[in-house]
Amino acid sequence: MSVYTKLSAGDIEHVLQDYDLGGLQSYAGIADGIENTNYFVQTDRGRFVLTLFERMDVSELPYFLELMHFLAGRDVPCPDVMVRHDGSMLFSIHGKKGCIVSCLPGRTLERLNMAQLRASGQAQAALHLAGADFPLRRLNPTGLEWMRQTVAGMRGELERRYGQEALRLLEDELDFQSRQDLSHLPAGVIHGDLFVDNILFEGDAVSGIIDFYYAHDAPYAMDLAIALNAQAVELGGEDAARMQALLDGYQAMRRLTDAELAALPALLRRAALRFWISRLYDAIHPREGAMTQIKDPEEYRLKLELHRSRGFRD
Repeated sequence: MSVYTKLSAGDIEHVLQDYDLGGLQSYAGIADGIENTNYFVQTDRGRFVLTLFERMDVSELPYFLELMHFLAGRDVPCPDVMVRHDGSMLFSIHGKKGCIVSCLPGRTLERLNMAQLRASGQAQAALHLAGADFPLRRLNPTGLEWMRQTVAGMRGELERRYGQEALRLLEDELDFQSRQDLSHLPAGVIHGDLFVDNILFEGDAVSGIIDFYYAHDAPYAMDLAIALNAQAVELGGEDAARMQALLDGYQAMRRLTDAELAALPALLRRAALRFWISRLYDAIHPREGAMTQIKDPEEYRLKLELHRSRGFRD
């Protein structure tokens, strides 16, 4: 989440005219995240989140909105999409599409404790189980071919900014990942971006999972690897225990197969590679915005090197 497009009170009031959500009382931009423009919107009937989609394929938006509505109807604590008077879920303003979703209780945390890591793992497993019957499909937009093409397109700038050693590491890991076969792993809808800024907590309990705009079909263990890297790995002495806490929570709801456990070390590497590449891309090609964050690529280079040096085992 970020703010790239500034909206005035008049803009938001204009959008609200097509909803039965009450009158605008206040609004504020949300700076966390990097993909879309987001505002908290307070009306006399409640608090909502207004999102403008900045660079997403408009044809894919129904997938995300239908997915959130599907999961919310199956007791997954995720935002539900508000419906306009004409039955549609999308509005248009300033040449961009947007939606309004329910605002969930709780808050994001910069660091999860052991109990919160277990709760996060349970919530992720519940999401995977609930989404098993979701009828729509979406391919991975940041899969291995995307990673290859992105690195190739930045090769000169990567070498200039980060040196030959970083480029060799990227290319060596891409070669390793090209030899991994994930086709035998259980798969379905995954969140794809389950960082701590996309999970809400009330105490040690998960109260919400948000920002489903990287959701797609992939191995469930890939989603788990993303979450382990993002939530548990701190490049410190407690990493193994923190990863085990999240994994224990997940397996309390959904047991991993032997094949998933065997694949997890390679998937941790793939997840670290994917986010290192995307952060490198954003650092080299920054977008202007009123409130934006460029996340440090170095964090995910170090996480990749950690997993390359010693694989995580259950």
